[in-house]
Amino acid sequence: MSLRAVLVGAGAMGAQWLDAVAASPDVELAAVVDLDGAAAARAARDRVPWATTLSAVADGADFVIDATVPAAHFDITACALRLGLPVLGEKPLTSNLPQALSLAALSELTGTLFAVSQSRRFELGLAAFKKQIVALGTVGSLTTEFYRGPRFGGFRETMEHPLLLDMAIHAFDTARFLLDDEPVRVYCDAYNPPWSWYAGDASANAVFRFASGARYSYTASWCSTGYDTSWNGNWHAHTAAGTASWDGDLAGPASSLQETISASLAAFVAALRSGQRPPTRVHRNVLSLAMVLCAVESASTGQPVLVDDALAAAHAAAVAAAPPDVAAVLRGWPSVRAGLLETG
Repeated sequence: MSLRAVLVGAGAMGAQWLDAVAASPDVELAAVVDLDGAAAARAARDRVPWATTLSAVADGADFVIDATVPAAHFDITACALRLGLPVLGEKPLTSNLPQALSLAALSELTGTLFAVSQSRRFELGLAAFKKQIVALGTVGSLTTEFYRGPRFGGFRETMEHPLLLDMAIHAFDTARFLLDDEPVRVYCDAYNPPWSWYAGDASANAVFRFASGARYSYTASWCSTGYDTSWNGNWHAHTAAGTASWDGDLAGPASSLQETISASLAAFVAALRSGQRPPTRVHRNVLSLAMVLCAVESASTGQPVLVDDALAAAHAAAVAAAPPDVAAVLRGWPSVRAGLLETG
């Protein structure tokens, strides 16, 4: 039997998710929600109900796909979890760490799954690259080189940190996946070359230390001229037994966005049906978001940032702002990292 999904967000990403739902043998569209009623109606195309609030169309749904803008992720997800509806959300899971921790606690409280669609985990060559790394043994250093020169126009060109906040999470989440490890410290230098068409810092060099002692280096620019990597970047994993490399599918068949989000949708449905916790569930994905926000903090202050310090500050803020039932869950974690990696 197909699962019924409510799509929230009828913009460009919403259209991609509509196509993924239409192509899925396991999912059918239950309703479309958008604050812009006209946009919701256009996306629904007289096939399913539409509304401007999730609660209006929640009855009979099995889960929610959140394709809204990042600023809306917290409210949409919190509403869905309170309604008992699992959520498959777009990255980033929230705009800040206190909200992310609150949603992790709310997912625990309600016993309702919330996972983030880190769809690039489903790129064609990534699984093979990880197999190469595992065969070589312990990783000493992992590197990503990312160089592109897109001229998006719009909001990205006015952001303070367009590369780190809008793009880097793909690579950072992939690094966690490849290393099977979690970050503990970062130093990041972000800057804007004189020829850049962005107002904010469109280039960055970041070095993370992971719990195992491995280092992960991210060297990237969104205003590159004359040379482009793939959208996944160039990757190298260095071990005592040799080096594994991946060009991000630059030289081979690259996955389309439709293929990767369809794979993400299938994995989420499989998790719902099996009851198993997916690797991109909210508790684990908090640490991908933490990598981004700690890198931004380091770039802003010029100092290294300890991830646990950022998590502790976010935890205190989350406890202070959360409803009593969510705050009680947060207080019950033995530590923030233990709450994320063990409880969740």
